[in-house]
Amino acid sequence: MFFTNSLQAEVVAGYRSSTASASAEDGRVPFFGFGFGPAPPQDGPRTAIWPYRCPGNSMPQTQNAPCRRADALERSLRFPRSSGILLHPTSLPGPNGIGEIGPEAFRFADWLADAGQKIWQVLPLGPTGYGDSPYQCFSAFAGNPLLLSLDRLVERGYLSPEDISCRPCFPDTRVDYGAVIEWKRPLLAKAAEAFFNRVGERDAFHRYCCRNAHWLDPFADFMARKQPPFDEAIHRFWQFEFARQWSMLHDYCRRRGVRIMGDLPIYVAGDSSDVAHHPELFRDDVVAGVPPDYFSATGQLWGNPIYRWDKLKETGYEWWIDRFRAVLERVDMVRLDHFRGFEAYWEVPAGAKTAINGRWVKGPGAALFQAVEARLGRLPIVAENLGVITREVEELRRQFGYPGMSVLQFAFGSDLQGPSFRPHNYPRELVAYTGTHDNDTTLGWWNSEPGADSTRTAAEIAAERDFAKRYLCADGRNMNWIFIQAIMASVADTVLIPFQDVLGLGSEARMNLPGRPDGNWQWRMQPGSPTTAMGRRLRCLARLYDR
Repeated sequence: MFFTNSLQAEVVAGYRSSTASASAEDGRVPFFGFGFGPAPPQDGPRTAIWPYRCPGNSMPQTQNAPCRRADALERSLRFPRSSGILLHPTSLPGPNGIGEIGPEAFRFADWLADAGQKIWQVLPLGPTGYGDSPYQCFSAFAGNPLLLSLDRLVERGYLSPEDISCRPCFPDTRVDYGAVIEWKRPLLAKAAEAFFNRVGERDAFHRYCCRNAHWLDPFADFMARKQPPFDEAIHRFWQFEFARQWSMLHDYCRRRGVRIMGDLPIYVAGDSSDVAHHPELFRDDVVAGVPPDYFSATGQLWGNPIYRWDKLKETGYEWWIDRFRAVLERVDMVRLDHFRGFEAYWEVPAGAKTAINGRWVKGPGAALFQAVEARLGRLPIVAENLGVITREVEELRRQFGYPGMSVLQFAFGSDLQGPSFRPHNYPRELVAYTGTHDNDTTLGWWNSEPGADSTRTAAEIAAERDFAKRYLCADGRNMNWIFIQAIMASVADTVLIPFQDVLGLGSEARMNLPGRPDGNWQWRMQPGSPTTAMGRRLRCLARLYDR
């Protein structure tokens, strides 16, 4: 009853059929997002399964069955010329106070495909903690239960239509996380209770729990202690259901020719099951941040714990291998956040009020990526190489062939790196953005005032605008579409556009302002925002520039 077209119904029906056909006896387990993989051994190390697709081969490859077409695998690290949209699922419209991975997500996938867009980039999908930030999650492996579609839970019979009909009056243009949690979490617990009262679906659930026990067991224990009265069984069900719902959406996107780009933060939250379960891997005397930059004169104090890289090296970087494997089971490609921190990171004494008195410390460098690729093969990574980027950082990125990023908003200022952000200097192996989740929208940036979102002065802003108009042959009108066309026309293999820029929204739609402690990650688009006319305009640009 919730499907918007026959293909959506076919995807869901196919998933149900494949799940039902897999049994413990035949040794297969649901491989959420990628069909099926071999069951993990009961004793000894887990079998590594990484769903990298060999070109021309529809089946995923495992570490025990590497891709034979090495030449094609090597070429595939250069992403095909394409464009896409950056939109986190929380920003999708819908009546339940927060975007969900249900019908509206499927409709957005349809809109992307019809608009000729081949990539949907999302932010980290984990359960958010401090500040509702997807970069401060309770687990590096878990999914966010708040993204679960209540419509799907009604369809499965875990909830009734009446259960979700008496919803609060949520705002349309932002997520009120407190109100959403208060209303939605008890409904998700009720759905879990209904699930456990059924017998037929428990086998798939138990197989999922077995396969993911290395992170799921400590996570469920951590969350049960943190969020009473929701016990471990409830948290396990929420993760199982997230895997099922995300798999359905991912499969549908693939069928529509849309790849999903995920996001892997370099750091984990201090308040997380990762730190609680593996305290030996993290330091407690220093925290993460970055030195003074475009966004803040005192730097950014993130507060995440710093890794004990020496201890991780002793384990062969096993935790990081597990983490890469987990994210690449969910997505087709991944943005690796703060890539420069793997070469050298900014550490700040714990308890400091700002990040200004930190220092650079050498990171694991090539050893980490060599260990991961030895186990998982070549990685479809986009390296976020923004900020204070040195020759050593770029050498590390090029050593592994990871394309970097460029942000057009940074192209017109006085920063020494400014020329590298201008389209005439782009290499082909690049992911070009108008802006990222940390930037203001293009129109917000264009109309910004001194001190509003950066360290720029009034004179610097005026000079930027003048240079941008001359460079782009623009008169200052419709600058969002001027920016979009500039990067679409460039040689960069990949172009990604925050959806707020397609909608032509201002600073009110900004997703995140680095350094601001609250009020971030809340923006939602209104129902009906992605119009057919906008889609046609994007499709025209994609065709015009061979994307």
